[in-house]
Amino acid sequence: MENDQKFTLAKTNMVLIAIGFVIIVIGFILMSGSGTVLEFNPDIFSFRRITVGPMISLFGFVSIIFAILYKPKTKE
Repeated sequence: MENDQKFTLAKTNMVLIAIGFVIIVIGFILMSGSGTVLEFNPDIFSFRRITVGPMISLFGFVSIIFAILYKPKTKE
């Protein structure tokens, strides 16, 4: 018996989703900072943490939405 399982998303979609996930993780890493809470650190208001990190994460979420909706061309 053949086991023909068809996935909802193609391999191309899965690769694009994985790339989007990595982009989101990079954005969250850019938003993270030092672990100390004992003293005030003005670095929490740095451009990297409040602008660059969220923009990269947003781009990752948008790329995942694109990856889910993308329909690869089929060879017939």
